[in-house]
Amino acid sequence: MPMSWFLLSLALGRSPVVVSLERLVEPHDTARCSLGLSCHLWDGDVLCLPGSIESAPGPVLVPTCLQTELVLRCPQETDCALCVRVVVHLAVHGGWEEPEEGENSDLELQEPRNASLLAQVVLSFQAYPTTRCALLEIQVPAVLVQPGQSVGSAVFDCFEAGLGAEVRIWSYTQPRYQKELNVTQQLPALPWLNVSADGDSVHLVLDVSEEQNFGFLLYWDQVQGPLKPWRYKNLTGPQTITLNHTDLVPCLCIQVWPLEPDSVRTSFCPFREDPRAHRNLWHIARLQVLSPGRWQLNAPCSLPAKVALCWQAPDQVPCQPLVPPMLQENVTVNKPHEFPSVRGHPNLCVQVSSLEKVQFQECLWADSLGPFKDDMLLVEMKTGLDSTSVCALEPSGCTVLPSNASTRAAGLGEQLLQDFRTHQCEQLWKDDDLGALWACPMDKYIHRRWVLVWLFCLLLVAALSFFLLLKKDRMKAAPRARTTLLLHSAEGEGYERLVGALASALSQLPLGVAVDLWSRRELSAHGALAWFHEQRRRTLQEDGMVVLLFSQAAVAQCQQWLQHQTVGPGPHDALASWLSCVLPDFLQGRAAGRYVGVYFDGLLHPDAVPAPFRAAPLFSLPSQLPGFLDVLLGGCARSSGRPADRVERVAQALRAALDSCNLQSGAPGNYSEAWDPGPYPAL
Repeated sequence: MPMSWFLLSLALGRSPVVVSLERLVEPHDTARCSLGLSCHLWDGDVLCLPGSIESAPGPVLVPTCLQTELVLRCPQETDCALCVRVVVHLAVHGGWEEPEEGENSDLELQEPRNASLLAQVVLSFQAYPTTRCALLEIQVPAVLVQPGQSVGSAVFDCFEAGLGAEVRIWSYTQPRYQKELNVTQQLPALPWLNVSADGDSVHLVLDVSEEQNFGFLLYWDQVQGPLKPWRYKNLTGPQTITLNHTDLVPCLCIQVWPLEPDSVRTSFCPFREDPRAHRNLWHIARLQVLSPGRWQLNAPCSLPAKVALCWQAPDQVPCQPLVPPMLQENVTVNKPHEFPSVRGHPNLCVQVSSLEKVQFQECLWADSLGPFKDDMLLVEMKTGLDSTSVCALEPSGCTVLPSNASTRAAGLGEQLLQDFRTHQCEQLWKDDDLGALWACPMDKYIHRRWVLVWLFCLLLVAALSFFLLLKKDRMKAAPRARTTLLLHSAEGEGYERLVGALASALSQLPLGVAVDLWSRRELSAHGALAWFHEQRRRTLQEDGMVVLLFSQAAVAQCQQWLQHQTVGPGPHDALASWLSCVLPDFLQGRAAGRYVGVYFDGLLHPDAVPAPFRAAPLFSLPSQLPGFLDVLLGGCARSSGRPADRVERVAQALRAALDSCNLQSGAPGNYSEAWDPGPYPAL
């Protein structure tokens, strides 16, 4: 619908020279051709179906140049709309095929050479959110049908568009004998919308008359998919909207339109080149681990980012990218990514980089496979058709094996190569054209090298201990790591990741952690019942603590056991095994000081825990972490650092895993995207 002359005068200026665009009184689309050509404009819009490019059997009409011009369509004196006129220049391509020798050359067969040329010219117009196509039928007289000859032009009036819009127009003839011509044009913007900054605030000033009513929308311009609205409000007259500078991102756009039926919407994206907006975007973005090996980069706008795997050594040196042999890949935001051909390892992490700077890093298998291992990563590279070279990844670079360098890998070069050739290393990735990655355990080499040193140290410690026992009646022993056994139910992938996160965080404290997730090989070899019984016996003998993790599935199975003394077969067989081991201690009053119960915030109500198990302390994590850690650490608490730091480390590890578990299970408190502000709040 045409917008008021008031808006056009503001946009195009008050000077008569600026406003002197040609005015069209005709309210409908029209078409005309240059002298010698005849034109017919098909009524209404047509489908934009270009079809495939075909070979030309004879003379065809093709567009050679495309021009645009701004005009005003004014059905009434003060009711005008900005319009784009399109001029298409045309030429003849190819000629009539010559008859082969011996073919009949009767006059009847020669008549097509003297016939006029009829073609259809398609004009396609795109200005978000509008797409239109117009069809012109053009007839070229026979005298102008000469190969390579320009025949004139066709003029179409006109495509309406909103102020400030970016429009794209392209043209082709049907049938199509070449790619279309296209042109992109930026229409005049509205000068009455200004953006200004004042300290930490950004002001959007709409300087219009008091009687003007507008719809105002702030949205994120999504490259893939529809726009994502953020804030919306109906406005009247002059307005100033204030934003915090932290709200700015490159894809934050503004849309304004008159509150009239079928009005044209005008869009602006003023922050695309703003350095603050680009910095904010990286602060808002979040790298989320969905499951072992799967991750997602959440952000409101697209990000020019690359992703690569890296190898994180236990000594906390910078994670070393595995490029080459693996290639960097582009990152698509808000879309799950994975490395399907990579085998899981706790030292494998993912790095997201932009402009050669690492922005995010997450170790994809750390929670499920435990802490970092002291493994050496070998890189096998293709050097020829049937030849490869092997190097060991170290902080100084990739050391080719064997080597005379004074590095750890070079000193063990022959042993590492022997392990590699005899398949004692674990293959993590392989590509037939690029190479492979292998993880070789280093524990046995450390044991061989330091066995004599350890023997000497043990003898020295024994002698020193004997001497001190002779001199003193009592010696205070240094606190040692206390054993902790985690028992849980099979609740699904998200819950197992949450249990793994808790186990990994506790293992960083002076605690020895045992959990079935890290001992599946032993469970398969000895059976779940035997494994749980042995771990419980060892933990209690060493004055350790057994932690019972209660979930909805665990509570249901416990109630079933208490009522029927059995648990049905299925995914909770492990729970039935440890229930049979620990339940007698609770029923016979032996749980105090040996057991502690745990449930996670938002996943279970404390009243759901069966009464017999409340004989032991019960904690909700992470909200009651301080008390829980005090019970677990006991006498080791003094040597484990400041209590606040200890609690924060464990809580930080649990929050990310708990959010992911809530997201997968649909529990209260989950969210779809970390940066999503929710429904459209009022300004």
